[in-house]
Amino acid sequence: MSALGRLYRGDFKIDFIGRRRLWLIISSTAVVIAILSLLIRQFNLSVDFEGGTVVEVPNFAAASLEDARSAVGDAGFAGARVQVVESDVDKFRVQTEALSGADQDRLIGVLVEVAEANPDDAFLEAVGPTFGAQITERAIRALVIFLIVIALFITFRFEWKMALAALAALFHDLFITAGIYSLVGFEVTPATVIAVLTILGYSLYDTVVVFDKVQENIDEHGDRHTFPELANFSMNQVLMRSINTSLTSLLPIGSLLFVGSYLLGASTLREFALALFIGVAAGTYSSIFVATPLLSWWKEREPEWQRMQRRSERAAKISGSDAPLEAVPDVSLPAPVARPPKRRKRR
Repeated sequence: MSALGRLYRGDFKIDFIGRRRLWLIISSTAVVIAILSLLIRQFNLSVDFEGGTVVEVPNFAAASLEDARSAVGDAGFAGARVQVVESDVDKFRVQTEALSGADQDRLIGVLVEVAEANPDDAFLEAVGPTFGAQITERAIRALVIFLIVIALFITFRFEWKMALAALAALFHDLFITAGIYSLVGFEVTPATVIAVLTILGYSLYDTVVVFDKVQENIDEHGDRHTFPELANFSMNQVLMRSINTSLTSLLPIGSLLFVGSYLLGASTLREFALALFIGVAAGTYSSIFVATPLLSWWKEREPEWQRMQRRSERAAKISGSDAPLEAVPDVSLPAPVARPPKRRKRR
């Protein structure tokens, strides 16, 4: 049977916990790169956040981007950001600070002359800086409320250590998504903020599914196996479910991103689907390779699980193996650790 077939049937065993140092190093490196990018390159914020004026004009003359930048600069708009927006007919898009009505008309006239377009074809959008401040404030408020509610729910449903591990995976997804936007220079719009808030729910859903299976195995086998064994076994049980869930989410998002936005030219879909695609992929990774390994590293230091680990190591030595059960490649639940017989007191 092929590896894919064994994975689909649940016969493919992966030692997630045994390699957790590798997963955490990869995740930590990615988060550090994302943070450095946010500090150095920062975000390419849209006019909705920065405030200002945006003008779009169809480029019927097929003029070059350098021609448009030179014309805009010569007209006195030195700080303007000039870009090409790809669609059925490419457009010049100019973003600048807030302009007066006369300057707006002058900017439109410059672009119309370069692109050989009709002034009626020009699109003008003027946004005040207070609008972006309102969006940012509401997004931060929604994020804080969401995190508090989720932390309380996971603590009530499972325990507070699982809540902190889930939040760590969630911040991992947020930093990765934000870092990719910063590194590549994707524009951050209100649609991006909505998509990021949507990502939070998906990321936590996948993490809660894994934690629920871990808790179920703890209740059934917790008195006979170590926590790394139970965590490994649980993640292999839900691995195929996580992959299927991710694929059924990424395929329609991918169709929105590549078909709807790039082929049909719907730029609003591109802004929304791009953040979703990155976030869902990062959320799938973090629920398996960040949340549960981090939880295992934390839980196995509790006295109860340390006693179970010592019993497991003693049982391994008696059976002729010096390696702890955590490092055994077969991550199926091994035979339960034998309990010492109870001694009866003589009267």
